[in-house]
Amino acid sequence: MFKFLLFFPTLALFAQETTAPSSSGGGLTQTLIMIAIALAFFYLILWRPEQKRRKAAEQMRGSLKKGDRVTAMGIIGRVDKVQDQTVILKMVDGAKIEVLKASISDVQPGSEEESKKEKESE
Repeated sequence: MFKFLLFFPTLALFAQETTAPSSSGGGLTQTLIMIAIALAFFYLILWRPEQKRRKAAEQMRGSLKKGDRVTAMGIIGRVDKVQDQTVILKMVDGAKIEVLKASISDVQPGSEEESKKEKESE
């Protein structure tokens, strides 16, 4: 008896589907509308914010100057020299390393006092 009650509503749904008139033009229009909505969703939610973030990061890397404090792949240092594709960073102990500009994730502008101290120490 219980199995019959579970099966009966399913039969009623199938019976309604077979008796409903089908429209041939509506299916294509609905499909195109759904594709357009999906494309708009991907553009507004995924692609556009990523494009803005990438542009801001490129602008940040382009405005590097000597004395800025940067983080590159977890390495923190001060910019000693800016080259075309790379940046030479000066570490706390005075060691210098060369990193790619693309690896820089954070830039904190250096103050004038810190750059004066660096010039005096050299």
